[in-house]
Amino acid sequence: MYDNMMKIEFLSKSQNESFARVAVAAFASQLDPTIEEISDVKTAVSEAVTNAIIHGYGEKEDGIVAIEAELNKNEIKITVIDKGYGIDDINKAREPLYTSRPDLERSGMGFTVMETFMDSVEIESEQNVGTRIQMKKTFSSL
Repeated sequence: MYDNMMKIEFLSKSQNESFARVAVAAFASQLDPTIEEISDVKTAVSEAVTNAIIHGYGEKEDGIVAIEAELNKNEIKITVIDKGYGIDDINKAREPLYTSRPDLERSGMGFTVMETFMDSVEIESEQNVGTRIQMKKTFSSL
């Protein structure tokens, strides 16, 4: 069970990435995180949402990206969901510098960044069904 939760949905437009990170950061602020902890969360959310928009939906701006966040004691659990293309090979996608969109000059560091800034990152994906990324972080402030 959780102490508090929220859900938001938005179109797969790149300009919504900044909205998503600010919304999750505002929600996480209830746990009184440090500036570094909130920055870590914002960075990880940015990467997950960007992946959903660019890799999940490609050029389509009418896909839906959903974010669910739960607070429990001093931990936040964030789930980013898309109903896009899915990931062929999750292990390969997790490799640093791998990108499925070299045409966009992507760095291929999205999952590596998420894993660096969060305590855990779990990825579920199915071709033509979508991807679900669940990230957790425990804050030291409580």
